[in-house]
Amino acid sequence: MSPWRLLSDGFLHFEKMKTVQPSIPVVLITGASSGIGRATARQLHERGCRVYGAARRVERMADLQEAGIGVLPLDVTRSESACACVEAVVEREGRIDVLINNAGYGLYGAVEDVSLDDARRQLEVNLIGPALMTQLVLPYMRRQGRGRIVNVSSMAGKVYTAYGAWYHASKFGLEGWSDSLRLELKPFGIDVVLVEPGLIRTPWADTALDHLEQSARKGVYHASAQRVAGVMRRLYASRLGTTPDRLARTMVRAALTKHPRDRYLTGFLARPSVLVRRLLPVSWLDAFIRLIERV
Repeated sequence: MSPWRLLSDGFLHFEKMKTVQPSIPVVLITGASSGIGRATARQLHERGCRVYGAARRVERMADLQEAGIGVLPLDVTRSESACACVEAVVEREGRIDVLINNAGYGLYGAVEDVSLDDARRQLEVNLIGPALMTQLVLPYMRRQGRGRIVNVSSMAGKVYTAYGAWYHASKFGLEGWSDSLRLELKPFGIDVVLVEPGLIRTPWADTALDHLEQSARKGVYHASAQRVAGVMRRLYASRLGTTPDRLARTMVRAALTKHPRDRYLTGFLARPSVLVRRLLPVSWLDAFIRLIERV
């Protein structure tokens, strides 16, 4: 066989290999320094994936690095940080098969009390951050002809409570944004999946409720905010909430199953809350929520 034929056959074989689904998925997960992100990174690693966990507090991921998980610094509100993170994974692995947009936090407080700077920060992290990361990985996924975007939403993207307006806005927004994205990316073989957790036993509540109490201090919403914060703290302190490890099993399914659902509603209170939202008239639902907040 001529050298030119060998070269041609080798090139065609290389091109064919690039179109074959890799046996070891490369996963990039944001917000991997704690809670759901940390647990998901560990479980994906145990399943044999090439996992890269990214977060602002890299020092909190030393144990992940020791376990063989790639660790990268990332602030999803800064374009240069996001670009460096994605480029680092592509440089090392040549591709990204799954992006899990998990980074986020809860901002609670009365609309009248929350500064617009704080509100913008909430939307930057919970909604614009996933958009930035998605824009950065899509060119690679399109060239691969495959990929998956897993967006961590919440049952708070379906239901609402008092004092959670900006958090709910970010999650309701992420839901609609993901639905539109799913339609756009389907022709390219890229899946878009939403995971909608219920009450999870993580430090999420501490950040949200500390801000609620501080923002309402000495204001007209003080008594009501203290009552709502008390109810929520009792819920999160109880053993009723879903553990991050259990929720991570759903995250793994969403990331790796061949034919994923468009949504995974899971965790304590998630399904009943959304069912009540669908069945009750708004006036009844408002009354029901106010009743719960007084428990």
